[in-house]
Amino acid sequence: MPVVFILRGGVIALLCWTGLVALNASADDSPVTLSGTREWRLTNADGHPYRIMISEPEGELPYTGGYPVLYVLDANAYFASLHEAKRAQKAYRKAIIVGIGYPGDKPLNFLRRSYDFSPPVPEDRNDPPQGGQDQLLDFIERTLMPKVAEHYTVDEDQQSLYGHSFGGMFAVYTLFTRPELFDHIVSASPSLWWHDHYLLPPERHFTEQAMDRKIDVTHTSLALIVAERDSPQEVQNAVALQKRLQPLSALGLRSSVTVIEAEDHMSVPFRIENLVLREVLTARRR
Repeated sequence: MPVVFILRGGVIALLCWTGLVALNASADDSPVTLSGTREWRLTNADGHPYRIMISEPEGELPYTGGYPVLYVLDANAYFASLHEAKRAQKAYRKAIIVGIGYPGDKPLNFLRRSYDFSPPVPEDRNDPPQGGQDQLLDFIERTLMPKVAEHYTVDEDQQSLYGHSFGGMFAVYTLFTRPELFDHIVSASPSLWWHDHYLLPPERHFTEQAMDRKIDVTHTSLALIVAERDSPQEVQNAVALQKRLQPLSALGLRSSVTVIEAEDHMSVPFRIENLVLREVLTARRR
């Protein structure tokens, strides 16, 4: 006789062909926790709090002498699935994933991310408040990364950043303005059209600096990922950006565009966990 266990508000019900029999179970409202993780609360220079989620490395140090690190934006939404994808695959277990999120349980904090990931704009267009991209980069570079390095042995040559949508736009901005900060950038469905394509001047400066050998892009990569059902503008902007960066491949910059079929702007992050991990954790420097 088949039996189905159903958990309903602390009561386990045994559903049998002969009827429904209820058994009392001790109610436990504790939240689900993720094994192999820890959480920090950090604040930036202005006192704004961040919820930092750490997926800890497993096993001995890699031959490089340090653990690779992947920093993930909008961590409330995207950290858990990346953490479990990492732990389930032996090839990725030695990596550290550092999620940058916000206090509370909302998957996406609209107001905080709108400010953190965006450039300054004129006052008449500053609703919601924008312009915090450099403050967030300062927090990552001067507060978060040093704290991670205090607690773990980090491979300084294998540090990566992943963001989606506004976060993907911020990730591209990071490559253009602080190219030494991360070795690999993964940008999913980036909002490259934002504020009249504001990233074009930083892109030109980045390209000029690379061509003049004032910055080293030998071991740098940019993976652009878009959904088939993203807006045509988003897909075309990503393709055009990759084409413009293609000449830098002669200097070592690896760039790519991947279109994920049958997904839209909000569903694509939950199809690409393995692609993100492969992009940043299989690249070899030495």
